Amino acid sequence: MRIRGVKPFASAVGLLLGLLCAVEAAKGEICGFRIHGQNVPFEAVVLDKSTGEGVIRAKDKLDCELQKEHTFTIQAYDCGEGPDGSNMKKSHKATVHIQVNDVNEYSPVFKEKSYKATVIEGKKYDSILKVEAVDADCSFQFSQICSYEIVTPDVPFTIDKDGNIKNTEKLNYSKEHLYKLTLTAYDCGKNRASEDVLVKINIKPTCKPSWQGFNKRIEYEPGTGSLALFPSMHLETCEEPITSIQASIMLETNHIGKGCDRDTYSEKSLHKLCGASAGTVELLPAPGNSANWTVGLPTDNGHDSDQVFEFNGTQAIKVPEGVVSTTLKEPFTISVWMRHGPGGREKETILCNSDKTEMNRHHYSLYVHNCRLVLLLRQEPTESENYKPAEFHWKLDQVCDKEWHHYVLNIEFPAVTLFVDGATFEPFLVTEDYPLHASKIETQLTIGGCWQGGSARMTQYFRGNLAGLMIRSGKLENKKVIDCLYTCKEGLDVQLPEEVASAVKVEFNPNQSSLSLEGDDIESFEKVMQHISYLNSRQFPTPGIRHLRVSTTVKCFNEETCISVPDSEGYVMVLQPEEPKISLSGIDHFARGAAEFESTEGVTLFPELRIVSTITREVEVEAETEAEGEDDPTVQETVVSEEIMHNLDTCEVTVVGDELNGDHESLEVDLAQIQQRALEMSSSNVGMVITGVNTMVNYEQVLHLIRYRNWHTEALFDRKFKLVCSELNGRYISNEFKVEVNVIHTANPMDHANNAMVQPQFINQVQHASMDLSGHNLANTHQASVVPSAATVVIVVCVSFLVFMIILGVFRIRAAHQHTMRDQENGKENEMDWDDSALTITVNPMETYEDQHSSEEEGDEEEEESEDGEEEDDITSAESDSSEDEGGEQEDQQGSTRQQQLEWDDSTY
Repeated sequence: MRIRGVKPFASAVGLLLGLLCAVEAAKGEICGFRIHGQNVPFEAVVLDKSTGEGVIRAKDKLDCELQKEHTFTIQAYDCGEGPDGSNMKKSHKATVHIQVNDVNEYSPVFKEKSYKATVIEGKKYDSILKVEAVDADCSFQFSQICSYEIVTPDVPFTIDKDGNIKNTEKLNYSKEHLYKLTLTAYDCGKNRASEDVLVKINIKPTCKPSWQGFNKRIEYEPGTGSLALFPSMHLETCEEPITSIQASIMLETNHIGKGCDRDTYSEKSLHKLCGASAGTVELLPAPGNSANWTVGLPTDNGHDSDQVFEFNGTQAIKVPEGVVSTTLKEPFTISVWMRHGPGGREKETILCNSDKTEMNRHHYSLYVHNCRLVLLLRQEPTESENYKPAEFHWKLDQVCDKEWHHYVLNIEFPAVTLFVDGATFEPFLVTEDYPLHASKIETQLTIGGCWQGGSARMTQYFRGNLAGLMIRSGKLENKKVIDCLYTCKEGLDVQLPEEVASAVKVEFNPNQSSLSLEGDDIESFEKVMQHISYLNSRQFPTPGIRHLRVSTTVKCFNEETCISVPDSEGYVMVLQPEEPKISLSGIDHFARGAAEFESTEGVTLFPELRIVSTITREVEVEAETEAEGEDDPTVQETVVSEEIMHNLDTCEVTVVGDELNGDHESLEVDLAQIQQRALEMSSSNVGMVITGVNTMVNYEQVLHLIRYRNWHTEALFDRKFKLVCSELNGRYISNEFKVEVNVIHTANPMDHANNAMVQPQFINQVQHASMDLSGHNLANTHQASVVPSAATVVIVVCVSFLVFMIILGVFRIRAAHQHTMRDQENGKENEMDWDDSALTITVNPMETYEDQHSSEEEGDEEEEESEDGEEEDDITSAESDSSEDEGGEQEDQQGSTRQQQLEWDDSTY
């Protein structure tokens, strides 16, 4: 017998399962039922004993999820005989099967709290990942998950009924790196999951072997030392097995100066700094008063880089006579910077020494022909007329690659050695010729072309750029000096960590603009790359871009290139350095007696000159302000001026106005002091130029020694000079410091008979007083011999009269004050009478120049300028600049002098 339950969790008294028992008992009555089995949650109850009808009911609530089916046996028994129910009869056993029906009481639950997946961009996947939810219901209908749903809107993903997520379009890493999706699930009874689940899908860019963590723009601040270029760099190999790595790092500086950043001093100064001995002659100097043969050539003005001259194939210059010796019998050196592109079939002359007139013989020349560098050196006439080496040919790629290269030729006949960028090259061809015939024809040295004396014209013009063309006679240039001249001030550098020093091989090129690495361990290789840095040792580097390129080759186990690593390109931006402001200051106006100008020492022009260089920069400063009892820090930008020290390479003293007349005036300086400081001096009728790279202190000391002499001062009243100093071949120029010197002439007493009585007293004053003529510092050395002119006497008399009037005014005011006091004190009238009978006022009309100047200032406070005052201003000059200490001492001296003059003598009262 089988019984089905219609509901789970039926109570024992609520739901009855009908059971009809056709049991034949002896007396026709059924007394009960007995259920056989363990832990059977059911009981059987008789409803009608006569018919044997009964019910099976649950003792407690049933749970389909705990037990879906129940099976047990049941047996009926009658009431038996007698009152005690003896001889009770039992029926046969019947099997009962009860199935508990399910209700949809549970919601779906995801197996994981969250899901993650990673995909590569640019692909469509059939399944990115699978999510799964379960339902605790026991029935097939309610326990099955019928659908999944993506709750997050507008995402390029879909999910099927089995929980497989896939993308609906190709994913792009640049558009989105990470997608976050919210998912839910439904069972077949339409119950939704109790909690939604989060799915994260990372988008990975397509794996391309390359250097990662490389900044394309790297800023370099001048003066900060070395700067790491690749501090976070690493190589992505896409999990390929790597056996060896080779990389080259190129720093492109060809557009900076002559191939890279170098000191932009004159070539002559650079030779000295590199240790070259004397005798070097600069053939392409910066245009100036002392070197004017390069004035007509286009240049880059030498502001941020070297002085470069351009030759366009139609122009050449003549070097004046005497600059270079016409015969070069001793060993000599020619050095030049050259940038030359593919040329034609014609010869292009760099330097040529040829006949000045009548003939076209070339004595020596350096020229380019068909990308060959050729040196022609014809020997002078000798007793033997044998063939001798005359032309030396070098076939070089550098001659025509449109890049800057440094060429040095050491010539010690018959041997000639060529250095190109510090490397030695031997000539591939040497031709011979007879020595020149004897001749008295003078020669002409030219640059950028060759002079044809017979036709009086230039030929063989050069097309390209030249710089630093030098000839040095008497001694050859050594390799150390050559390397110093070529070495760049900027380049790549690497400090190898000890643990990887042996694992990676590192090689530099000569100017450190490129380096190559080779190794087999990726980790060690990356560490070396991270220690590569850029360094610029110049105090004021050339600003601008330096392009940077990293080229890499990777090999796998089969010793073949298994993956291709693209070049990584960027640039180093060298920022504009703080430009120094070079300031010249000192006494700019003074007067001296004529005798000093005519003496052998002359007059020192810059006795108190100071050279100071400063830079101005903006700094951020935190300032604290109190607001409502709380500190509120704010950041403010403040301009700060900072004094710095650097070298100078030129100071030029120029005459303002008429040029110097060599017959009676000159500028002089102690040459021994010049040479002691490794400086050079050149002078002309327009002034004096001091050159050489040296400190500002040494330049100050030398400029203090410059003297002006004039041994015919009768018609001279003043002379004006201008001083300008510069650094880095004119890149930074100081202010124009102008100095005016006045000549004080002696007066002739015979020409001023009407002043004969006054003159001795004036002379006495001059002999015992230090003069300061309205700001002109007068020398005390020869004051006893200086006699003022008539105009000066008139000025002194006028000013003395003004002082007299002031003293008289003070006297009258004091007298009036005393009279008032007597009226107020009636009892003391006799005592307070002002006795002026014995009053004597003595005024010295000849005051010192300091008193005159002080009196003039006091007079200006009380009345307007008179015509006499205007005349005085025309004759005297403005007070020269001096330090605060000197000014204080002068004021104290003037104050004490005035106090002595204005002191009231009341000894007679």
